[in-house]
Amino acid sequence: MKTSLVLAALALSACATANVPDRIADARTPTEHFQAGAVAQPEELALAVHAQGLSANQAAALADFIDTWRQAQGGQITVQTPAAGADAGSAYRAGEAARGFLLSQGVPASLIVMAGYDAAAEAGAPVRIAYTSYQAVVPRCGMEWTNISHSAKNEVQPNFGCAITANMAAQVANPADLVRPRDLGPSDAQRRLVTLDKYRKGEVTSSAEDTQAKGSVSSVAK
Repeated sequence: MKTSLVLAALALSACATANVPDRIADARTPTEHFQAGAVAQPEELALAVHAQGLSANQAAALADFIDTWRQAQGGQITVQTPAAGADAGSAYRAGEAARGFLLSQGVPASLIVMAGYDAAAEAGAPVRIAYTSYQAVVPRCGMEWTNISHSAKNEVQPNFGCAITANMAAQVANPADLVRPRDLGPSDAQRRLVTLDKYRKGEVTSSAEDTQAKGSVSSVAK
C-alpha cells in the first residue's frame, strides 16, 4: 500500500515539473518564463554588372529594397563588388552607381559601406547589396500539458504566460524592437524655441486646459 502511494506521488510530481520547449527554467518571476526574441538574418539584393551603370529594372528593384530597409530600420548597408572578376572596371562603376542611387534615395553616407569580395574571376559575378534584418522568434506553446488541478510545490504551470508572449512576438511590427531600442526621431526645434521663449518671459509653458476633461465626484444621497 505504501509503495503504491509513493509511486503515485512521484508520478504527480513528474507531471507538475514537465519540461516545455522554449521555457526559461531559472526565470526570476513566473511572468518571465517565456520571452519574445528575434534572430538576425541577412537581406541581400544581387545586381548584374552593367558597364553603363544601373538599368531601369535594377533601379526599381533597389528602390523597393531601400523601402524594405527603412521599414526594418536595417542600419548599415554593405555594397560588395567582385574584386577579382572578369571586368573589375565595370564592377567598380556598377558599385559606385549603386552607392550614388542609395544616396539619392536619402540613405546617409555614414551607413553605406563599400567592400569587395573574391569572385574567383567568375564571369557575371554580381554586385551584392545587403543589410541585416530581424525575424521574431515565437515560443512554442501547448506542446506538453500537466495536471493544472495539482501542483506538488504550488508552482505555476509550465505553459503559464506562453500564449501572451507568443501573440506579442507574432504581432510586433518590427522584430528589431525586441533586440534593441528604436532610434529617436528628430526633435521639434520650433516648438522647443517657443517653450523656451515663454519660460524666459515667465509665461505658462504647459498646454491649455481642456474644459471637457474636467470631472467631479457626484454626491450620493443617503
